[in-house]
Amino acid sequence: MNIGNIEEITIENLALRVKQRTGSSSTIEFIPYDKAYEPGFEDMMRRVPCVDKLHAITGFRPQTPLDEIIDRVASHMKEKQAGSARVAAVTPA
Repeated sequence: MNIGNIEEITIENLALRVKQRTGSSSTIEFIPYDKAYEPGFEDMMRRVPCVDKLHAITGFRPQTPLDEIIDRVASHMKEKQAGSARVAAVTPA
């Protein structure tokens, strides 16, 4: 089963939302479809996640809002980077 969040969002709007929530000054780079994928690759231009099958089988329906997911991932990445910096600081040259 492919499980997603029930909130539909474009990749551009997701990138903007991540920048806003994390305070990032990163630039968003737009890459043409034919440069991002190999020749012959086909992808859906729009995806709308549906969790009905998941709910029917398990009774579970995702409840975590997208902003909370972004915040959790950002926090995890900051912790991971801080841990790497500490390891690098004590590793002999």
